[in-house]
Amino acid sequence: MRRRIIDPVFLIFLALMLFTSLRAYSSPMEWLMHTILIIPGVVVGISFHEFAHGWVAYKLGDPTPKYQGRVTVNPAAHIDPIGLVALLFAGFGWGVPVEINPNNFKKRRRDELLVSLAGVVMNLIMAVVFGFIMKLIVMIAGQGFLLGGLGEAIWEILLYVVQINLVLMIFNLIPVPPLDGFSIVTELFNIKHTQLYYTIYNNGFFILMFLILFNITGMILTPGVNFFMNLIWNYIIF
Repeated sequence: MRRRIIDPVFLIFLALMLFTSLRAYSSPMEWLMHTILIIPGVVVGISFHEFAHGWVAYKLGDPTPKYQGRVTVNPAAHIDPIGLVALLFAGFGWGVPVEINPNNFKKRRRDELLVSLAGVVMNLIMAVVFGFIMKLIVMIAGQGFLLGGLGEAIWEILLYVVQINLVLMIFNLIPVPPLDGFSIVTELFNIKHTQLYYTIYNNGFFILMFLILFNITGMILTPGVNFFMNLIWNYIIF
């Protein structure tokens, strides 16, 4: 089963991150406007990410996600309140993890790898799709539309959808549990039954907190997101 348990120490760390993040806004109104603009991107990113895990697992022979109502893009099935708050304010977050039963797979190692890859691939697909939507707006309405209040708001929302999906993709590729990157590395190098696997798995939250606290995740996210954002901006949107 893919199950994510939130460590109390991690929650304390998260609370400190949220407090620090809130201090970055000059006024409650600025915080409110920022939150309103990014919520669609957060909901889309998390919902499609978790749906992809469930859909691929179901197609590979595991009915568990279907029984639990996870083979859907309905946000109600995927949004974790704590993960949503974390992503809105601290810049990293999560959805309700999709549970799978690997015993239902025909080729367990291959299929677990495909399920792990599904979420990040879906986030890339969503970023590209919304990039094309932005291109259509420019083609149909013209760049002048973007100068008005409504046009500017729509453009910012769509831009955040693209950016947040890219953030989710890159962040989840970091090979530290409970992120998908750890599962991907585990299956690629077949380390599940090694001492290294259990050592990293049992200390995943502390490793992740260390990476976030010392901005190592930022050093990974910034160039990664910028690379894909530049591709989408230069080759799709304009």
